[in-house]
Amino acid sequence: MDKVVASAAEAVADIGSGSSLAVGGFGLCGVPIKLIDALLAQGADRLTTISNNCGVDDAALGVLLYAGRITRTISSFVGGNKELARLYLSGQLEVELTPQGTLAERLRAGGCGIPAFYTPTGVGTMVADGGIPVRYDADGNVTVTSPPKEIREFDGRQYVLETALTADFGLVRAAKGDRHGNLVFHESARNFNPLAGMAGRITIAEVEELVEPGEILPEAVHLPGVFVQRVVEVGTEGKEIEKRTTRPRPAQTEEA
Repeated sequence: MDKVVASAAEAVADIGSGSSLAVGGFGLCGVPIKLIDALLAQGADRLTTISNNCGVDDAALGVLLYAGRITRTISSFVGGNKELARLYLSGQLEVELTPQGTLAERLRAGGCGIPAFYTPTGVGTMVADGGIPVRYDADGNVTVTSPPKEIREFDGRQYVLETALTADFGLVRAAKGDRHGNLVFHESARNFNPLAGMAGRITIAEVEELVEPGEILPEAVHLPGVFVQRVVEVGTEGKEIEKRTTRPRPAQTEEA
């Protein structure tokens, strides 16, 4: 039952080239940065990632993008990553765009063993009708587009069929975890982490604080240990703020 491994490098050692990864985080919030850095050093390539935004420029999953390790991503928002845009538009990266809530539910469905579900999100758009560019060639021509999806009507309203997502590995970051893999996420850092953890066939959790079994109240657990196979303690070093916004203190305003 003790799922603790000694280092992030040991935790990702068996992630092979061509693997698919469900990765928690939103921007730089709740991102498993130590596991990503260890995977960069490990050398696996031709990776498929499932994440909200595939990192930002040269941070989080962005470090794998800059190193040319990711060849396909399933994401919701990619506008904050210039390198992703460059790779996508030059034919070096496949991008499957999906609405943010739909992405979350596709991961949750995969973790629950539900193969597909219907949602009204995307009906009447290219999400349902198909035609969203997935791959370009080196000259900027679209070579692959998203296919049309099944539409059904329930109680007079149309819904589009979306398929579940699972991955070979799930990479998540938690504020606290025990040796059995039970995890607690801190406030907004929870975001996609529980869903990515559920969707991974092998889920690896980096935790800021490791505690003993029983120290986390059952009702406080956000992701049960049944979904987690490996735990590595990484501390709090290395976390960044994506966009720092400040305002003058009241005293400074009065002096000005």
